[in-house]
Amino acid sequence: MLKIIIVAGARPNFMKVAPLVEAMKRRQLEFQPFLVHTGQHYDVTMSDAFFRDLQMPEPDIDLGVGSDSHARQTAAIMQAFEPVVLKQNPDWVVVVGDVNSTIACALVATKLDVKVAHVEAGLRSRDRSMPEEINRLLTDQIADLLLTPSQDADANLQAEGIPPARIRFVGNIMIDSLLSNLDRSRSCTVRNLLGLSNIDFAVLTLHRPSNVDEAVPFARILDALEKIGARLPIIFPVHPRTRRMIDELGLSSRIDRAQGLKLIEPVGYLDFLALLRDARLVLTDSGGIQEETTVLGIPCITLRENTERPITVDMGTNIVAGSDSNRIVEAAFRALDAYKRPAPRDIPLWDGHTADRILDALLEASRKGQGVRS
Repeated sequence: MLKIIIVAGARPNFMKVAPLVEAMKRRQLEFQPFLVHTGQHYDVTMSDAFFRDLQMPEPDIDLGVGSDSHARQTAAIMQAFEPVVLKQNPDWVVVVGDVNSTIACALVATKLDVKVAHVEAGLRSRDRSMPEEINRLLTDQIADLLLTPSQDADANLQAEGIPPARIRFVGNIMIDSLLSNLDRSRSCTVRNLLGLSNIDFAVLTLHRPSNVDEAVPFARILDALEKIGARLPIIFPVHPRTRRMIDELGLSSRIDRAQGLKLIEPVGYLDFLALLRDARLVLTDSGGIQEETTVLGIPCITLRENTERPITVDMGTNIVAGSDSNRIVEAAFRALDAYKRPAPRDIPLWDGHTADRILDALLEASRKGQGVRS
């Protein structure tokens, strides 16, 4: 039996961790999971509600790190995680995604000579101004097993000199959560509560520093939202950090006046999935939502200059529009004017069975004694 520490830190991690925990419960003769929540997201709506919606067990330990600067938060996670690894003495530490918890826990495990597996390895935006890009690059360099969601990620890793023996194409773990919870989301009443029962609407998420930390790019995006909002309501679950920046940048009154833009508190996973599933259009700067909209066949406008998930553009429904208001409006109106929304896309291994392929890869690597970082 393999003892596995699974690390979850921020909300995007939870949808990637839940299928792994569930798969290990089904395969309890092969795996003993130990779930660590670093507490990088500590707000109840941002954390506890997602655990509940995803039917995840309480974490075995919550490090309770909380928010801080990148350096201080990463250091705090490392300090808190090290004694956990020493006490549990796992066979593997599994980290997911690209948040500070990912690189912090991978560093701790590597220095303690514990094998590391990185779920969602190999994604690259080519934009090192993004903290997530630095986390991805460094985690992939030190991890023993790189579990990729798409074949372009394999190519990225090989181009960086990663030996093919460390790379496994397993598919997209986010889609495991999406497909397993889609039916459950149909019982959510959030659409009715927002008065959207019989009308088309769009969904917006916006939180990246490049979009919300400075007035100019934020204002350009608002220019576009005002025009799109005149066509259909835009539901905007506001990230706590974004809410703070709206106030600090003095944009509150403009947003309050914006036609069709409806700000709501952050929602849980099932409510958000219910909104996403029925949306006519999605505007986002999130990576995972680009993937979910691709599988659901919903037009997605990415409010960034790049994406680490090019497969959502090449094979999916995603258009990268940046923060240029004209490009955003043009892309949105083109999608809204289409006779019908695109059909759901069939992406290789985005089939709801990635968790079991990950567990198989862990067993195979363990049998081979994989762990030499060459």
